[in-house]
Amino acid sequence: MAEAARPAPPGRRRLPRHPAAAPLAVLVAGAAGAGYLWATDPHEPGHLLPQCPFRYVTGLLCPACGGTRMTYDLMHGHFAAAWLDNRALLLAAPFALALWGRWTVEGLRGRPYRPRIAPWAQASILLAAVAWTVIRNVV
Repeated sequence: MAEAARPAPPGRRRLPRHPAAAPLAVLVAGAAGAGYLWATDPHEPGHLLPQCPFRYVTGLLCPACGGTRMTYDLMHGHFAAAWLDNRALLLAAPFALALWGRWTVEGLRGRPYRPRIAPWAQASILLAAVAWTVIRNVV
């Protein structure tokens, strides 16, 4: 027997949300951020880009530090500089882009997408991030 949808609490109306709404919102936000980043060189001081909170508190590089500079360098065709900004993030970016692409395609087909990442893969990603943090701060 199918479960009936719960009614919205009094005073609040539930709005239906299409499965493509979230990935398309990520696309719009990413495009807006990329537009600002295109004209703002994160290698130079005096911009409105936020500082990494982990680095601000500890003085150490987090696994994603250099990601903004890496993205800027990629958008301007400076691949060697992007590699030097954050190697691990540069190698992980195609996988993140593929996940976002699948999320978008499934959403446009009207199906929600919830990737299942095995516990061993989650542990491996966390271990790699910790190892990358240690390596880049020691070497």
